[in-house]
Amino acid sequence: MKPKQLILLIVLCVLVGALGLYVRNQQQGVFKQSALKMGQKLLGDFDPNSVAQLRITAGSNVLGILKTNDTWVVPQRDNYPANFGSVSDLVQKLWKLKITEPIKVGPSRLGALNLVPPGKDGGGTLVELLGTSGQVIRTLLVGKEHTHSSGESSPFGGGDWPDGRYVMVGNDPKTAALVNDTLSNLEPKPAEWLNKDFFKVEKARSVAVAFPVATNSWKLSRETESGEWKLAEAKPGEQLDTSKASGVANPLNSPNFADLSIGAKPEQLGLDKPTVVTIDTFDNFAYTIRMGQKTNDNFPLSMTVAAQLPKERTPGKDEKPEDKDKLDKEFKEKQKKLEEKLNQEKSYEKWVYLVSTWTVDPLLKERSQLLAEKKEEPKKEEPKQKPAPPATTQAPKKEEPKKEEKPPSSAQAKPPSP
Repeated sequence: MKPKQLILLIVLCVLVGALGLYVRNQQQGVFKQSALKMGQKLLGDFDPNSVAQLRITAGSNVLGILKTNDTWVVPQRDNYPANFGSVSDLVQKLWKLKITEPIKVGPSRLGALNLVPPGKDGGGTLVELLGTSGQVIRTLLVGKEHTHSSGESSPFGGGDWPDGRYVMVGNDPKTAALVNDTLSNLEPKPAEWLNKDFFKVEKARSVAVAFPVATNSWKLSRETESGEWKLAEAKPGEQLDTSKASGVANPLNSPNFADLSIGAKPEQLGLDKPTVVTIDTFDNFAYTIRMGQKTNDNFPLSMTVAAQLPKERTPGKDEKPEDKDKLDKEFKEKQKKLEEKLNQEKSYEKWVYLVSTWTVDPLLKERSQLLAEKKEEPKKEEPKQKPAPPATTQAPKKEEPKKEEKPPSSAQAKPPSP
């Protein structure tokens, strides 16, 4: 072989090899050198107090949470207060999040780790931290969970559990990494980010429920906090079943709600013809609660509250002068707490809530369901008639022979002489 031919053959082999390497890299992705180091902060240094907005995008769903007047709110729920603890925990978690292991990955392999932008066809979850003017402070793409295998088979299947997450800062494959937090609470569902603190009825004195059908309505009341509940305006023959009434003895003492109803008209929720619950307490609070028609295991509910709180304490009959200052102080502290409770609960009057069935079911019992069942008096048994004695066959009576009548004697036959 001539030298020129040999050189040409070598050049040709180099070109073919380079072409093959190029095709392979295009098909499998080029592994990049990671720009991150193990143990360093994933998002670098930034001021968590500068974050004024959160935006979470998954698929076609987008959730925004906004800080306004030092209060975090959910705009998609008519600026209802957000759960400050959940928001603060997320910002702090992202600020402190450290890299467990940098990942060398090419563009073509990002889809396998779900590190692609969210869209209709899926993708990762995009988390954006923004400032007061809407500028992006940090962007994080959250991908597939990393699972750890126990190495032991289970009769129930599985055996693996998530212990981390693949993430990527911005849109740069060089920033792909594995972190040891599953970041499982990143759901763009407004209901899960609402502040679920709610009004709380304490020390109920009377409970009245007015149904659209008036005959189903009822009212219970008691004279003391530990007193027995009594049915108001009981009709003849009506007796309250105390065991059934116990279900409404502490109505709405710890209520909760699943979500808010936004934009629906009252007639769409049944609130144009509601069931109205009125509750008065020994602390002089008065609650008016309106409930509509049940939908998907939830009742739409709106509420108003008022209170008549005394300004001055009425001294006791046998109160000693040395006890006055102490009792006055206790009275003022109690009144202050009640005023704070009233102001807080009045803030709930703006919205319509979706409340779970189990929360309000005890209050929705109809009047007849609270009454003791009437015991039927046993019927008096009528005396049973004695059966007639069996008929007996009597032998025919023998006829006695007739006595022959003797003719009258002549003396008897003669008529008396005139």
